Parts: sequence; C-alpha cells; structure tokens
Amino acid sequence: MTTQITGCILTPDGWIRGTLGFGERIVTIDGTHVAAPGAGEALVLPGFIDLHVHGGGGADVMDGNGAIDTVARIHARHGTTSLLATTMTAPHDDIEKALADVGRAMRERPTGSARVLGVHLEGPFINPGRLGAQPNAVRSGSIEELSTLHALARIRVLTLAPEISGHLDFIRELKIAGIIAQIGHSNGSYEEGVAALDAGVGGFTHLFNAMSPLQGREAGAVGAALEDDGCWCGVIVDGVHVHPASLRVALAAKPRGKVLLVTDAMPM
Repeated sequence: MTTQITGCILTPDGWIRGTLGFGERIVTIDGTHVAAPGAGEALVLPGFIDLHVHGGGGADVMDGNGAIDTVARIHARHGTTSLLATTMTAPHDDIEKALADVGRAMRERPTGSARVLGVHLEGPFINPGRLGAQPNAVRSGSIEELSTLHALARIRVLTLAPEISGHLDFIRELKIAGIIAQIGHSNGSYEEGVAALDAGVGGFTHLFNAMSPLQGREAGAVGAALEDDGCWCGVIVDGVHVHPASLRVALAAKPRGKVLLVTDAMPM
C-alpha cells in the first residue's frame, strides 16, 4: 500500500514541489524543482537524527526506569527518527543506572518511538571551569570506567575537555575503541584543541557554548573548531544559545555538512 504526501519536498537535489509516495520506503517523488518553499507551504522533510538529546516530555535520560521510552516517543512526534541518549556529568552509579535503561530500550525499540542509536556520554570527563549546565561531578577519563559503561549500552560519542591531564592518550584509546571523541565543556587553548584533533577528536559539542572563545590574541577551542575542515561542530540553533551571526560565521567557515544542528533537548 502506498501513501502520498503533498508539499515542498526536500531532496538531495534540492526542493521539489509535488507529491511523495511511500510504503515502508519512499517509492516516488513527482513534481517540479523550486528554489525554496513558499511562505506557509507544507514541508516534507527527511526524519531528523539528533545526536544530543537529554530528555523530553518531562523525562530525563538520567532518570532511568523507562525514562528513555518517554524521551524517544516525544521526539518521534516532532520528526526525530533516531537519536543519541545523552547523559549528564554525575557519579558513576547514576550514569550506570541511566545506561542500563538505554541499553534495554536499544534492544526492545518500543513502537512509536525514535530509534535510540546509542549513548552520547557528555561528561564526566570535562573541565570544572566550563560546567555550563552540568553538575560538578567531574573526573579524569578512564578507559576502565568507560568499559563498564559501554557494556551496558553502546557509547558512540563522548564529550570531554582535552586539556585535562592524560586526556590526549584517552582520546587515542577512544579512537581505537570506535568511540567518537568531541571537545566540549573545555577551557583549553587553541593549541590544545589542535593537539586533540591530531590525537583523533572528531568534532565539537555545542560550538560556542561552554568552551574557550575565539578572540584576537587567543583563538581558543572555537578557533580550532572553525579552522579544521575535517571535524564537525554541533550547534544549538534555538535563537538563544548562539547568536545568528555566530551561526553564519560557522556555516561560512566549515565545509558543507560539517555543521550539525542539535537540540540539546532537556526534560521540559
């Protein structure tokens, strides 16, 4: 059985005003190419993949006890088809509780929910001077602690501060383990950011927020992020966390596809 949706359809080749037919997969896209959608026009978009989600619908990933099911359902209602369940800096036992719940959801995949692809471990291996909204339960990165957590649910992304002693070696270990390291909640210098990129860092977590800024005499973590063509940058584009001009600078500096929009969504 084929269902049809009419509107302005976003495709790899640009916008098409017409009709999309689909069953389990897209079957047809018929219509006319246009430069951009019209005002108020219905948009037909691919499902979103959100790599930084803490919560939604009143539930927080850190709550455990089925909280991730609520989070995944509410985000599916708003167009997110897949997400990374994102943790907060916390004592080890609290993170274990959260990841046990995430691991269960990954195995069961409840119906009507966004698919949980794994975990974004945001902290606890961050700089206490750049906590942002994170609690102060920071500690240095440990492959032993990470292995315990990874056994509960697959960790795909890990946010850390590279300037913490021992973290360059930790980044190298993460790369060997197939876990993507991202710089975030960092007070590191530009030079420390470059060294981390050389060690294997893949990206930056919520660019501009909770990291050393780009300035005239000190380029900071932001400077390292914008200069490097290979890494990507997650950006919270809610009109509050990042000024529109800063977003335009990031889009101008980075190659196409290297700026990722994330929600950093919280429970409310």
